[in-house]
Amino acid sequence: MNLLTFLGSRLAKGVLTLLAIAVLNFFLIRAAPGDPAQVLAGEAGAADEVLLQQLRERFGLNEPLTTQLWIYIKGYLTFDLGFSYRQQQPVLSLILDRLPATLLLTGAAFLVSLIVGTAMGALAARRAGKWSDSVITTLALAFYATPLFWIALMSQIVFALKLGLVPNVGYETIGAHYGVLGRALDIGHHLILPALTLGLFFTALYARMMRASMLEIAGADFVKTARAKGVSPSKVWRRHVARNAILPVVTLAGLQAGQLVGGAVLTETVFAWPGIGRLMFDALVQRDYSVLLGVFFISSAMVVGFNIITDLVYRIADPRIEASA
Repeated sequence: MNLLTFLGSRLAKGVLTLLAIAVLNFFLIRAAPGDPAQVLAGEAGAADEVLLQQLRERFGLNEPLTTQLWIYIKGYLTFDLGFSYRQQQPVLSLILDRLPATLLLTGAAFLVSLIVGTAMGALAARRAGKWSDSVITTLALAFYATPLFWIALMSQIVFALKLGLVPNVGYETIGAHYGVLGRALDIGHHLILPALTLGLFFTALYARMMRASMLEIAGADFVKTARAKGVSPSKVWRRHVARNAILPVVTLAGLQAGQLVGGAVLTETVFAWPGIGRLMFDALVQRDYSVLLGVFFISSAMVVGFNIITDLVYRIADPRIEASA
């Protein structure tokens, strides 16, 4: 199967998956308790039946559920994610305003966790049974078992409030008026703490996976043959063991890349990071159905995209794998 056919097959399956997710999200949101019209009327201080009816008619909440579903699906097919009755803006505009911050945070956390995690796992495997292996595995287990919100709060207290090494919250310094380079450095300075916090759990996971995979590959027959031929130990570990051991890590990373968006909800809330995770949390509190559904859809699209990229990387990393439809 050539690359174009492979991509076409994956994209077609991705579109069908997104359609199914969109329908499922629609019914799950409608099944949740709470009425957006009642929330708005209550905040206006006039929750009478006339105002409730007007609000429902204005936002289409009085239509039959099937009609609402059809309007919802038809809008998504034309990239119209609806209108936010709370923000008084199109949902797509709200998401596009927040999406770069989330992509920056999750991308940085993903790269840091993957690079550091695989490096730590490889080091632990090469020094299996020694003190450095024990330290790495213990730290990995500790970070894996520690709740993300606790790490976020403790990192704020220690590194931001006590030591003053990094900013506590926010995306950039308000009113700083930096130039392009200065603003980029300022955003990077604010990014350090939330990105490391979000990536710690996955760093521990990749380290444990890489270590276990390398130790398993190290006992394979082709590795023993390479050693018997006189290949240097460093070359054996680099070209024979690590190259084959990283394949399960790539698969796991692709599957869990989308989970970073879910973890970003908590991280963005704690660190006041203006991404779609925080937007989703605010929409949930406010019963803003359109924004919730839009964020769910974009998040699902990101997960599907990550999985397609993972399939491509996996195929490149191991040419023996023949992609199937």
